[in-house]
Order: sequence, then C-alpha cells, then structure tokens
Amino acid sequence: MSAQLHSDPLTLGSLQNGEEEGSFLLLDEDENLKVQSLCDFLNKLGCSQQNSVKVLCIFGNTGEGKSHTLNETFFEGQQVFKTSPSQFSCTVGVWVAYDPTLSLVILDTEGLLGTTNKQNQRMRLLIKVLAVSDVVVYRTRAERLHNDMFQFLGDASKAYLKYFTPEFKSLSSRCGLDVTLSSLGPALIIFHETSRTDLLGHGSKTLGQAELELQKRFHELGATPEAFSSICYVGVKTVVRPTNFSMLKEAVRKQILDTSTRSSRPLSHVFTALQRLTECFSGSIPESQISVTSIFPDEYFTCSLHCLSCGSRCKNRMNHLKDGVSHQANSLCRYTHEYANKVLICKRCYEGGREMIVIPKTVASKDNPWMGLAKYAWSGYVLECRVCGIIYRSRQYWYGNTDPDGSIVRQEVRHVWSLDDECTMDHHNAAQRLMDGVNIIVQTVNDYSIGPKTTVTSWLTDQVAPAYWRPNQQIKECYGCTRAFAMAERRHHCRACGEGFCHDCSDKTMPVPERGWGLSPVRVCKKCHSLRKVKCPDITEDDGRDLLPRRVAEMAQSSFDKVSRVLEYPLGLMKGAARPSYWVSDDEIFECHECKKPFTPKISKHHCRSCGQGFCESCSSNRQPVPSRGWHHPVRVCNPCFKKTVEL
Repeated sequence: MSAQLHSDPLTLGSLQNGEEEGSFLLLDEDENLKVQSLCDFLNKLGCSQQNSVKVLCIFGNTGEGKSHTLNETFFEGQQVFKTSPSQFSCTVGVWVAYDPTLSLVILDTEGLLGTTNKQNQRMRLLIKVLAVSDVVVYRTRAERLHNDMFQFLGDASKAYLKYFTPEFKSLSSRCGLDVTLSSLGPALIIFHETSRTDLLGHGSKTLGQAELELQKRFHELGATPEAFSSICYVGVKTVVRPTNFSMLKEAVRKQILDTSTRSSRPLSHVFTALQRLTECFSGSIPESQISVTSIFPDEYFTCSLHCLSCGSRCKNRMNHLKDGVSHQANSLCRYTHEYANKVLICKRCYEGGREMIVIPKTVASKDNPWMGLAKYAWSGYVLECRVCGIIYRSRQYWYGNTDPDGSIVRQEVRHVWSLDDECTMDHHNAAQRLMDGVNIIVQTVNDYSIGPKTTVTSWLTDQVAPAYWRPNQQIKECYGCTRAFAMAERRHHCRACGEGFCHDCSDKTMPVPERGWGLSPVRVCKKCHSLRKVKCPDITEDDGRDLLPRRVAEMAQSSFDKVSRVLEYPLGLMKGAARPSYWVSDDEIFECHECKKPFTPKISKHHCRSCGQGFCESCSSNRQPVPSRGWHHPVRVCNPCFKKTVEL
C-alpha cells in the first residue's frame, strides 16, 4: 500500500479550544444534539427561517485534511473549521457552518478510523449525517484508493437503505415520485488527491471512465453503493502546493443546482430531521429493521409535477405552493402544443428590468365597450401595458401593419403545470365578447329610427376607418356614377382607393394585400377592379381557433345596421363559433348547474364567464370582471363564483 501524503503545513491552522468563527458543534462524540431549538440553530448559522438550503457532509480518514478542504473550497481559506498539523483527529463529533454563496449547510465529521471501541457509535453518528445530506464528499489523499474507503461507503449504503427504504417507499407513493428508490439518496463525490501517481481514468478519452472504474472496484469488493443517487470522481495531482480545490467546488455546485430528485428546503426541515434521527438512533445500531417515521419530510424532495407542454420538471421542493412559491423549472418552456402558454412581455419594460405581461384584448381600458368593440372589428386586438399604456394595435386590415414580436413585445412560452395554469390569451374568448356587445348594440339600435341610426352608423364608421378612406360626412354622391345618395342609403368604401360608392358601383371583390387586406377578396369599385385585373388565388380555409374572433368581427364590422342583419342568421350557429373553449356546450346543458331547474324554451341558458357552466337567470345574476379568463369588464358570473371571489 502506498504511503500516505504528508499533512498540511502548520500555517493552515492551529488547534484551538471552543467554537471557530462561523462553525459550531452540532453533534458531540456521544451523539448528543448540542443545539436544542430551531431558533438557536438559525442564530448560530446566521440564517433566517426563509432560507432554503441543501446539505453537504464530508467523510474521510483521520488526518486526510477534511476541515482544510472545506475551508479552502467554500470559505476562501478562512479558518471556519478547526484544522491541525498532526495526524490525530482535530474534529470530534460533527461541526456545522453555512456557505451563503451556495446556500449550503456544511457538516464536518470526525475521522473514520478513530478509537476502535467506539466504531459502532461513530458509524451510527455518520449514518445520521448521511441521512440529512444531499451531497457526500469522501476526501482521500493517497497514491492509490484504499479498500477502507470502498468498504466504509458500501457499509454506510447498506445501513442507509436498511433503515430508510420503508420510508422512501411510503414517500414515493405519497408524493407520486416516479423514480427508483436509489435515486432518492444523496450524491457522492470522491475527492482524490495524489502527488506522484496518475489520477483515475488518466489518458482515457471516454467520458465517465473514472466513475466506471469506481463502480467496478465497488463490485469486486462486494460493497455496492446503491444508496447514492450518483457517483462523481474528482481527482487532483498536487506536485507543488497549494492544492487546487476549484474542480471540487465546481462539482459541488453542479450537484447543488441539480433538482432532478432533491431540492433546497427550509432550515427548519433539516433541524427537525436531525432531532428525529437522534431520537431513533440513540443506542447500538440494531440488527433488525426498526420503525423510522417521518425522518424525511416531503420537502426534502423535488416537486413531482412536470410541465404538460414540454415535460420539464418543477425544481422546487414538495408542498412549495403552501409557502406561496409558484412552480419553476431550470429552463424556459419551448413548446406550446395544444396549450395556450405563450405570453407577451412589454419590451420597453423588460429592457428596464421589469416584466410586464401584456394580453391581447378587444377593448382598451380607456375605451367604452361600444367604441372598443367597433375598434376591434376594424383594427383587431390591442396590447396595453400597465406602465406604458397602449403599445400596439394589430390593425390587421390596415396598410403598413407590422408584427409586434421583437420590436414592441417579447414572446415567451410559459410552463403549464396543470390545466388551470393555461395562459388565457384574451383573443380566445374575443368572439364571445363581441357577441355579447353585438346583442346589446342591436337591442339599442333597433329602437332608433332610420335617420338617427344612419347618422350613428356613419359617425362610428368614420371613427374607426383607415386613414386613406374618405369620411362619410364628405360623401354626398357616388364617386363612380355621381348619383346623389338618399338619406338612408348606404355608402360603400372601395378597399383599394378608399372612395365612397353606391352598391352597384362597388359590387366587385378582390384581394388588396398592399392595403393590409390579406388574401381574402374584399369590396372594390369597378374602376380599381378593371385596372388591376388580378385573379383571386385559391384560398385554403383555416379553421384554427385563433381566427374565430376575426370571422365573427367581420360579420359586424361595417355598421350597426349590418349587425342587425347578421343576427338574422341562425343564432345558434354564431354562438357555437364564438363559444370559448372552456364553456360547456349548449347541447350538453339540460338543467341549471346550481338549482338543477330544467331548461325550457321559456327559461334561457346563461353561461358563467368564470367557470363556463350553464345557469338560469336567478343563479347567474351577478356581474364582475374575470381577468383570468380575459373578461376585463363586468360580465355575467354564477352565484357560487361570485361568492368565492367576494370571500377572497
């Protein structure tokens, strides 16, 4: 067996009595927990109860420089943990310190090869440390890896699984963790330092060759480390001191950031687990399995939910929603699939360090419902930032319209953790909002005489018309045949030149893409049609849900009079096209969802804008905004949803 490397120089620290600055005794050599309360534990570590941490412990033979390794790796050489130049153990029991940079609680243990008559007691103490640790570092300085390291880690693994497997099975079932039991254990890092011999896996181009050699050695000695979720080898060859600990720190950092199984947890859970371990393992390690209950709180492990869209796993601990912490993943979602999980962020606010989500809406906050719906019919949706105000109008039929993505807004795909988390993009129920507004408008317009109705129609059309259109108030005669218009006669605008015509002089249709009218044929005058002689291309019908609001809007875009005539079409057909996806279909509603009263031709069905169920008039008489569903003005809601909101 190769000779062991010399101990660290005397300058690395001297033997001191009492607690070092930044570290304190957690478990003494008799396994007594020296901190009696959570408050005391937090105060000595210098942490608050809200700090979420992971735990690292270090094992190794006496005199291997475990304390020095911790000081150099995590505390820039400060003497946080006590060190000694002698070959005798400097650390007695378990000492603890906190690294705020990595949010890491660090446990320093005494040497494995201490007094032999206390070996059983020391093994028991180390098992307790192993139970609360997320990362285990085994520190060895030798030209060859000794059998005692493999034997210790194998024995610790067997004891760990022996006493904690029942709870792992219960926890896996309770939390829905679809993983193997071995993956629930801590990660193992073997930190091997030599001075003359090559490191494990030296010269091999195969990634992970050192780890494969370690696994082979474990198997040969019959000491399989099944309790460890992973094994990582970090080797450093030190010819001239000081030792380079940067690779060890990087390996630890990667393990801390890995939330595939374990996530950071409040310090209170670490302290509670230590208390329970001390109660359960107070005497000799029993030969038979003992009953260990609630050593591992659910919060020790990562939330089991996956994004329904991209499959990424939440990186937070179990039950984090109870603490007001929302689901998070290590990366942004990349897919939308059938989920409406794309959000738009105001670019100006984003560049200024704020994240303001903007939702496409039919009506801006400063517009009244009638004018807003009319603008939507002509100009499409509006993007309104709470800080910057209106930043974009889609103006999908106007000339010169540009896509807001990149210049005005920043698109981001969000994770969908449950069906309730789907981003309710405002345009998904824009068609139904337009239908609601249309019903109100038509009821009012039908009370007008022909004269006032025509006046209101002309005024409203001028308010939302494209810039190149001639205003209705200036159109006294047809631009084509020069015939004077009667008072109630409709003025039609050519989508190409923008002049006003009678019906006979503007009965042609063709696409006008340069004016922003896409590929669909729209009304043009005979002169523009003859000059261009453009053949309408074959158009493929798009039945996507995102186009439904525009189709319904086009039915009502010209005037109040046209809206009235549109409603002469079967109302059920229009309602079916405009119905938001979360609404229960009329064909499936036979009775009121609340009072169970059967619907008859005399009892109308009303949809709650919050839950989408069908109700009678008396069970859905309340009005309030439902911004989570895209309804930003007071709309009909059922009594249960209204009551629930009031209680909140």
